Amino acid sequence: MFDTARDETTMSDNLSRIYDVVVLGAGPAGENVADRTSAAGLRTVIVESELVGGECSYWACEPSKALLRPALLYAEAARMPGVGAALARPIDAGAVLAYRDRMSADWDDHDQVAWLKSAGITLLRGHGRITGERRVTVETPDGPAVQLTARYAVVVCTGSRAALPPLPGLDSLRPWPSREATSARAVPSRLAVLGAGVVATEMATAWQALGSRVTLIARESRLLPRVEPFAAELVAERLRGAGAELRFGTTVTHAERAGGPDDTVHLTLADGGRIIADELLLATGRGPRTEDIGLESVGLIPGQWLHTDDTFTVPAVAGEWLYAVGDVNRRGLLTHQGKYQARIAGAVIADRARGSALDREPWGRHLGTADLMAVPQVVFTDPEVAAVGLTTEEAERAGRPVDVVDYDIGRVAGALQYLPDYRGQARILVDPDRRVIVGATFAGPGVAELLHSATVAIIGEIPIDRLWHAVPSFPSISEIWLRLLETYRDRRR
Repeated sequence: MFDTARDETTMSDNLSRIYDVVVLGAGPAGENVADRTSAAGLRTVIVESELVGGECSYWACEPSKALLRPALLYAEAARMPGVGAALARPIDAGAVLAYRDRMSADWDDHDQVAWLKSAGITLLRGHGRITGERRVTVETPDGPAVQLTARYAVVVCTGSRAALPPLPGLDSLRPWPSREATSARAVPSRLAVLGAGVVATEMATAWQALGSRVTLIARESRLLPRVEPFAAELVAERLRGAGAELRFGTTVTHAERAGGPDDTVHLTLADGGRIIADELLLATGRGPRTEDIGLESVGLIPGQWLHTDDTFTVPAVAGEWLYAVGDVNRRGLLTHQGKYQARIAGAVIADRARGSALDREPWGRHLGTADLMAVPQVVFTDPEVAAVGLTTEEAERAGRPVDVVDYDIGRVAGALQYLPDYRGQARILVDPDRRVIVGATFAGPGVAELLHSATVAIIGEIPIDRLWHAVPSFPSISEIWLRLLETYRDRRR
């Protein structure tokens, strides 16, 4: 049985409170940790200084996909016989922005707060700082600080923020970090995007479709450097076809905002080029939100990522009481991966509180094995890119032999039903000794829904011979699985 006595210890002014679990941050990772520990009978409080629901709900996943979905739908409809000619007008940007607002709940967390209450989780508004072992001080917006003590665990789920480049006069530029890019109230006539990763590429896709003239500037030699090159090239081709300018292998050496009625941003590039834009989006990476949460009080360095073991415990702190879940541990900066980690961490905290032994075998309920083996991600560009497991480059760096199997998705009957001019490619990586898939990448319209089947194949270590019996429906894009297996079989004959 838990030692979870309900006699909350308080001072006479109710400024000192004891809980079983204290969670810092009410984004998806924090909410899911709190849900698991509360459901396990542990008295849980969650501390949040902004909106309950976090970055994903209001400034990342939800608003960005609300901007992107109309863009992708319009691009596909324009290429469909009998439909394209009916699109007499461009996208209604105002309607799309209104849809984005609705999908972001108009930046109101009322429903999320109601859910916390229904789950039996206490919400404390304010900024939380660790002040010692199992201790957190919360500066509340309307009153004195509250001192929290955790019987079993403090869980840091403070997430990440945009990491801005060291441009001179950055404040005077008034740039768009990722939050401003997804919450902007109007479409800029000209948008400069600095970066080549997922945020840069998705936002370039969305704002170009909404009417901006986009110029993307990247020090890298291509878009999306962490995905297979063939997928990145398909995205670059479509962006250029939509009118975006892509400037690779360079960076910004000087930037200034003109001010006055003009108020444009003037950029000078390392290659000598000059760009004038109405807004500048900086999408050059993410940093941890740990600079002001009291890490120094337990011997850690503020502003750094929190390294964890596979139970999401921070091993640098003695006593197995400090955990880090979600973006803040840098294991997989994705909402769904943070939720996965939260499920694991919640089970670890609950079972340690019970005194139960942990299952430390790979794929057991107490280890975040998927972080290391099969992290799925969709890039919602035109076309979509969906990938899980290893890429070819990652396999080479790790010295892992793999058989690379490619197939043109446009040769699949279901793809041609989806779009008659379908362009896309699929790749799987097969471990030749174990004859299981260890990586998969799909690039093409509508491929996001192929990804979970690939994830299940990798996680389940399903033998290639067994996959032959997983019959894809016809005509659907999922028939690509049959074609990949046939290609692999024919190569090995």
